[in-house]
Amino acid sequence: MQFYNLKHPDEKVSFSQAVRQGLGKEQGLFFPESVSALDDIEGLLSLPLVERSCKILAPFVGEELSESELKDIVTKAFNFPALVQPISENCAVLELFHGPTLAFKDFGGRFMAQCLQAFTRQSNEKITILTATSGDTGAAVAHAFSGLEKINVVILYPKGKISLLQEKMFTTLGGNISTLAVNGSFDDCQQLVKDSFDDHQLSTSIGLNSANSINISRLLAQICYYFEAAAQLYRQRGKIDDLVFSIPSGNFGNLTAGMLAKALGLPIKRFIAATNANDTVPRYLQSGKWEPNPTVATMSNAMDVSRPNNWPRVEHLVNSGLISPESLSAQTIDEEQTQMTLIKLSGLGYISEPHASVAYRALQQDLDDGEFGVFLGTAHPAKFKETVESVLGQPLALPKELADCASEKILSLPLDDDFSQLRTLLMGKYASPLMNEAAS
Repeated sequence: MQFYNLKHPDEKVSFSQAVRQGLGKEQGLFFPESVSALDDIEGLLSLPLVERSCKILAPFVGEELSESELKDIVTKAFNFPALVQPISENCAVLELFHGPTLAFKDFGGRFMAQCLQAFTRQSNEKITILTATSGDTGAAVAHAFSGLEKINVVILYPKGKISLLQEKMFTTLGGNISTLAVNGSFDDCQQLVKDSFDDHQLSTSIGLNSANSINISRLLAQICYYFEAAAQLYRQRGKIDDLVFSIPSGNFGNLTAGMLAKALGLPIKRFIAATNANDTVPRYLQSGKWEPNPTVATMSNAMDVSRPNNWPRVEHLVNSGLISPESLSAQTIDEEQTQMTLIKLSGLGYISEPHASVAYRALQQDLDDGEFGVFLGTAHPAKFKETVESVLGQPLALPKELADCASEKILSLPLDDDFSQLRTLLMGKYASPLMNEAAS
């Protein structure tokens, strides 16, 4: 299958090229040329996660990966569960934090890393992954790519605006993983990444790629856990056509993946995009005006995004008729509501964290009679230990994954919100001496 640039539809690339390139001309996002409903959804839901995921992904990767190669990639990437846990009679949480970095982004990060490693084995090229994180992407990408040959990773994150434990999970590895603490917001970090891709000489000199959810491989991997949730609920309930997913939304990759799952035939009824005070999308859906405000820092920091990169894909899914506009609504949840909802979930016997709390609150406000709600648990509550302990007034034990890195030294370098400074650093570290001479 080919993938085309939403900004320049005449630019079409293969799956391997889309994964290696990340973005198209003028920062355009790649989108699959064909999205068709899969055959025998009920049969798919009866399969184990890895086998089912291979069948879902096979049409997208085409002949670029053999059946055995794809199975090997998926087996290595999805070697941990996604679990549906009941909350009440009409509500459950999809826990996506049972991977090595305790966040949903392990699914996409590990699948992308395995794909890239397979493609780089076929050539002598070197790749530099440049990505921005508002928290969990950094850890998922760092751990997924750590130690892989011919791939270097540079992660930008907003200094002082993510939790310390989030920071420790990706800034302490070293080796082929470099981290830069940017004096700015997550949107500033994203813009630095975009500016880097727009610089043709920089991009070609260092083999630039991005592991944000803008990379199509990340999105395709995330489709698979919507099918996994439906499979578990189908076994438990015998029906899934009443499902409403409430998705904590920052960069909107998770929502995009869910919509693609629906377009592939998974009978999800509708989606709720749950945001914090960074409410560009809820306001847009209400007014029709795209008016991003300056980014506001909140306790659900991974959603502190005012200009979500994946929104063009969401709009395309709707405008192309793949998804009905009635299938999407949005809710804005403020800080007080987030805290009160954490307390409410605790009272129901479930310890959560701010992002899932936002999604659960949005679900409670928007779920109709006769619907079954699923909200996404995107991170382990211990990743937000200080916040959760402060709100609930009770201690949280650290899982091993966090305990192991808690005492490690942060290896990040400081960086101003200045593209020229970033460019100099990247060219100096990753470009060949010959390319540096040409650039000077």
